[in-house]
Amino acid sequence: MGKLKSLWKDRGNQLKYAKWLMSYTKPYLGRIILMMSITLVSSVVSLFMVTLSKDIIDRATLGNKFMSLVVGYLLLTLALQAVSVVSTLLSTVLTEKYSFGIRKQVYEKIINSHWMDVKKYHTGDLMTRLTSDAGNIADGIIGTIPNIIILGIELLMVFFTLFFYSKLLACFALLVAPVAGIVSWLFGRRLKKLQVKVQESEASYRSFLQESLANLLVVKAFANEDYSAKRLTELRDERFTWVFKRAKMGLASSTTISVAFQLGYLVAFAYGAMLIAAKTITYGTMSVFLTLVNRVQSPILGLAHQVPKVVSVLASAGRVMELQNIPLEKKEEITMQTEHVGVDIKELTFGYTDELVLENVSLNVKPGEFVAIIGESGIGKTTLIRLIMSFMSNMQGDVSFYNAQGDAIKANASTRNFIAYVPQGNTLFSGTVRENILMGNLNATEEEIYAALKLSAGYDFVMELPNGLDTVIGERGHGISEGQAQRIAIARAFVRKAPLLILDEATSSLDEATELSVLEGLQALTPKPTCIIITHRKSILQYCDREIKIENTKTIEL
Repeated sequence: MGKLKSLWKDRGNQLKYAKWLMSYTKPYLGRIILMMSITLVSSVVSLFMVTLSKDIIDRATLGNKFMSLVVGYLLLTLALQAVSVVSTLLSTVLTEKYSFGIRKQVYEKIINSHWMDVKKYHTGDLMTRLTSDAGNIADGIIGTIPNIIILGIELLMVFFTLFFYSKLLACFALLVAPVAGIVSWLFGRRLKKLQVKVQESEASYRSFLQESLANLLVVKAFANEDYSAKRLTELRDERFTWVFKRAKMGLASSTTISVAFQLGYLVAFAYGAMLIAAKTITYGTMSVFLTLVNRVQSPILGLAHQVPKVVSVLASAGRVMELQNIPLEKKEEITMQTEHVGVDIKELTFGYTDELVLENVSLNVKPGEFVAIIGESGIGKTTLIRLIMSFMSNMQGDVSFYNAQGDAIKANASTRNFIAYVPQGNTLFSGTVRENILMGNLNATEEEIYAALKLSAGYDFVMELPNGLDTVIGERGHGISEGQAQRIAIARAFVRKAPLLILDEATSSLDEATELSVLEGLQALTPKPTCIIITHRKSILQYCDREIKIENTKTIEL
């Protein structure tokens, strides 16, 4: 009774999940209905084959000709097999399109939401929701839900067919349905909780794999190979525990229902045997009895078996909907000229937790200025940049951009269109050098790419690579040095030709001569961009118009 109450209390969430699924499924309804129609026609044909088998048995018993019926039965069997193949192929294609549709929708939601809101989720967890959960939903909508509808219709068709031959058996076979319904209801709530645990354990498992492989150098540097292998086993064992519990719960549900159905079949068999003994039915009718009793119970059993799948679909829908509820970034139309852009920060206050990182910070960077941001590590320099680029929204104060004519616009996702950014660390993608540079400007010409490489002091080494711009590099620039990777990242920013350039320790992996060459080239650009440079190197300061130090959550101009 407690489980029933608990499931009833959660009906609000179940309804939300169902509504979300329905809204997403609308474009696919026509194709799903087509598949269901094909399956229902197959069910009608298979029912006809049951009566055909009766005629074959009765004719054989009486010594009449029956070969033409056998040929017809064979042709119908082959036709059903052909339809089954076509239906399976259609289902596979539709399931793949549906699951990709969910993945694309959620992926677009993630990349268009505030960076800070997305960072609350581990990459491994996001991947699980994009793959496993999306797959569960697709299987449920394309397979499970249509199956439930088809099984319900099939149950009615078989029931009335059996009712034609024996009212008593039809009613008795249908009595098993409440048993299946009650068992499914009782086990459903528990199965949903277990499904959520399974998905969460899979997310932890994937997260560890992703992190340990991404940081393989750290694992090896500290000789943690054995620990990592042991930790992976522990996570596997935890996942296995939840998978096994879910399997046991599902097995208990299906076994209970199966036993009830076996008893029902035994009663039908005994009843049929009694009628044969009394010579009130033929052997053909007996075969129809047994087949139809089984066919009545089969949809009921099928419906009961679909309950865990429906639970899985709803659990996965809840996890995907959680990502859908992340607020989108605000994008405003850029109406001002952006050839020369400055940044105006007023009374900016921000903290990742209750402890403030920046407090009442005010700063103005004029168009064309080179401003250095300095300070100790972890003091808030990169945080300031993230706020300027509108990666985070939960702040107090104001960040806006303005031009020489005095027009201004508040920082939002759209203002990144006139910003070029070189973040800390190695941020290259796997692919060719050309593809990495084009991330800065997808429409850049060959000449513009070469010009950006020359500015970043990367032209010579790229031309010496086996395939030049089309040389393939691995994840995080595997195959080239850290300094070379950093020069490609700088070229990616330069090819954007943005009026505002932000360099966050962008030259930390370059030698002094190369660093100075990059900065001299940057200052020679026409028109001259506004540049904000986060640095620890004093050699860079000679190229800057001003120095701003962050200390104790405040900014100090030196």
